[in-house]
Amino acid sequence: MAQRILVTGGAGYIGSHTCVALRQAGYEPVIYDNFSNASRQVLKRLAAICGSAPEVIEGDVRDRAAIETALRSHDIRAVIHFAALKSASESIEMPLAYYDNNVHGTVQLLSAMRACNVASLVFSSSAAVYGDAERMPVREDSQRAAQSPYGRTKIICEDLLSDISRAEPGWSIARLRYFNPFGAHESGLIGEDTRGVPPNLGPYLTQVAAGQRVQLSVFGGDYDTRDGTGVRDFIHVVDLAEGHIAALRKLEGDAGLLTVNLGTGTGYTVLEMIAAFAKASGRPVPYVIAPRRKGDIAECYADVSRAREMLDWRARRGLAEMCADAWRWQIRNPEGYASDPHREKAML
Repeated sequence: MAQRILVTGGAGYIGSHTCVALRQAGYEPVIYDNFSNASRQVLKRLAAICGSAPEVIEGDVRDRAAIETALRSHDIRAVIHFAALKSASESIEMPLAYYDNNVHGTVQLLSAMRACNVASLVFSSSAAVYGDAERMPVREDSQRAAQSPYGRTKIICEDLLSDISRAEPGWSIARLRYFNPFGAHESGLIGEDTRGVPPNLGPYLTQVAAGQRVQLSVFGGDYDTRDGTGVRDFIHVVDLAEGHIAALRKLEGDAGLLTVNLGTGTGYTVLEMIAAFAKASGRPVPYVIAPRRKGDIAECYADVSRAREMLDWRARRGLAEMCADAWRWQIRNPEGYASDPHREKAML
């Protein structure tokens, strides 16, 4: 029988792609999600990709009793923890919500896991923990200096996991520091479904190219970078999902604490991303240079050597494939998961 993995936030963008990767790797994902920032339509899409939908438990990660019930009733062997709020800019306006969801939620999850003797965890951290690092690429031992409440919640959770690992040596924990996920599943059935104003560059690119938004605002054109715009490490979401499988396998029978960057090791400027997406889509991406935003930094890209050495993992998909897959998702799902996946739009 396949090992069952509880995936908190499993109906979200990265979570749904990881559920596909889990199935492909022979695991059985069990989604635990409150659907506050995800669509139930993703379950039908996952069924179309995988042959059947994963089991789903609707619940909040802050509800310890509900998590305990899920762990016990489904014979869960490990947890992949995605459930969290994730916008750096939003966290500046809503710090209490971010600490409640991200920190309190993680405490409740860990308490439930301990009570159920489930001690294997893959934790969704972020490159946001590094802040404005002095040297590039950033290594896992670089100083952490988050620039937003979101980043600080991830640092707090990382420290909590470090403390638990020292106090209770039976835990097996991987802290994965993501860089910037982009793209979608090659089927075009699952992708990034944003509600309201997109919190990050990827969906803004796709919506502007599709004509749903007039133009893209490039926040900051005077950074000390090769074209004045911010530099980020964009990673295909499917590569990122596969990184979780590599981490999960590393943890099997291997107690301890592992911290790994998941990125490509290459930084692209915002203007380079715009040009690449315009080429992939065949559509112009109008933009204006806007003032810098609070919490943003000039550049951040990963040193990925530890991921290769410790996980035998590396990103395999390049920028052109990220853009092509993101565009396929956009044109087939102009309204996100509210779209009919079988109806191809005229813009195809």
